[in-house]
Amino acid sequence: MLKSTTKSTSQPPGANATTMDIPKKVLIIGAGPAGLSCAYRLSKENPDIKVEIYEASPFVGGMSRSFDLWGQRVDLGPHRFFSKEKNINAFFKDLVKDDYTLVERMTRIYYNNRFFDYPLKIFNVLTNLSLPTIISILFHYVLQRIAPIKNPSTFEEWVTNRFGKKLFNIFFKNYTEKLWGIPCSEIDADWAAQRIKTLSLVGAVINAFIGNRGNKHKTLVDQFAYPKNGTGELYERAADFVTNAGNLLHKETPVKKLIIDDTTKTVLGLELMNGEKVYGDYIVSSMPMTTLVKGLSPTPKAVQDACAELYFRNTTLVYLEVDSDQLFKDNWIYVHSPEVKHGRITNFRNWCPSMNRDKKTSILCLEYWSFNEDEMWSFTDEQYSEMAIRELRQIELVPDDVAILNTHVHKIAKCYPVYETGYSKNLDVIVDHIKQFNNLLLIGRYGAFKYNNQDHSILMGLLAADLIQGKGDVDLWTINTDTEYQEEGKIKDVLIQ
Repeated sequence: MLKSTTKSTSQPPGANATTMDIPKKVLIIGAGPAGLSCAYRLSKENPDIKVEIYEASPFVGGMSRSFDLWGQRVDLGPHRFFSKEKNINAFFKDLVKDDYTLVERMTRIYYNNRFFDYPLKIFNVLTNLSLPTIISILFHYVLQRIAPIKNPSTFEEWVTNRFGKKLFNIFFKNYTEKLWGIPCSEIDADWAAQRIKTLSLVGAVINAFIGNRGNKHKTLVDQFAYPKNGTGELYERAADFVTNAGNLLHKETPVKKLIIDDTTKTVLGLELMNGEKVYGDYIVSSMPMTTLVKGLSPTPKAVQDACAELYFRNTTLVYLEVDSDQLFKDNWIYVHSPEVKHGRITNFRNWCPSMNRDKKTSILCLEYWSFNEDEMWSFTDEQYSEMAIRELRQIELVPDDVAILNTHVHKIAKCYPVYETGYSKNLDVIVDHIKQFNNLLLIGRYGAFKYNNQDHSILMGLLAADLIQGKGDVDLWTINTDTEYQEEGKIKDVLIQ
């Protein structure tokens, strides 16, 4: 058996911070928000630990990266920071410093040929919905409060319990089923608990009436901080810090499997796709969990079966350069209407002026979601572009007399972990198996099979670095589990200090 070139610990991460040996080498799979935040903290706080990152793509930032397009700067879809967590905001501030701008947030929902302000504004709702529809919403809401569903287990049951059947059908059903590709009756209630836990119809109406009255500070709902060169600037700077500290970042270097000692339940290192083997004391992985588990051979059949039940949703981003700088004012729009297939539109013109680079055109990004077996996933770039232009004209966001100058298509496989009803039972089987390996930490959206925003993934990476250094005993699996969305924090008290 090949031996590790460094000393491996036999204790669980963070089990005994006073006696545990600090590792000499940490191997990180993935240079996205989770992997780079972990590498950054280790590089900053403990130069004696050598860090090596293995990234399959030519880029850093994962799904949160930025890139140049038609003389402007764009992201892979819309990404913003909205956390009150000090760890996350310190990471942002340390790297971005003062190179950010405050973006006025404007997002709306497009439904039934009308635009609804989001968050809800009562007079906008009254204007857009007919009186019979409003009465129906209230009737179904009261009916549901009188006879609620006990122990709701699906997204449909959870939302119907909270808002009533009519409002569920209008503002939740179509968009959610576009995103996930399965009926709302088959989506686990965990999705609702994580994303809309604190929302209620009564609370939304009260908020719509009082708004931000009496509060002199902008909230994260109204305004957010954003790096002047795109959200990916954060991760590019983190990567530079890591390599300038003498650590290594290997791009275009995919990992094939883990090298394990099944007797001691220790991961010794990684085997790369090119056959090379590297060794370390800790392995931190943000690659898809189901792919990684295949590298934990021998894998019990129950774990293999659980992996087969978990799956991901793909995203296709269609960028359009529009010959106008005076389109809609939204940062992004949620498209709930079932007559078009895209689910969200981002207008990068409305994020940060420095990203537009004095160009007089606007770059829009339309998002489509599919599974590998769906016909749409195999569309050519030309088919995607034609569909995006057709749908954009159909909902009249771009007038017919305004030219579309260029198109660009970008596909992201395994983008969203699907919360199908009962998924947590399969996830628990896999997690129990992974926890046997005392020097293996799984983080990020892919690695932990959690629908993380970038702030959740950053937090997982930072706390993983703390565990490796023996600074805590937090359970990483609890991050982004039935938590609040934390958008009520004041901008002044979050990212501006």
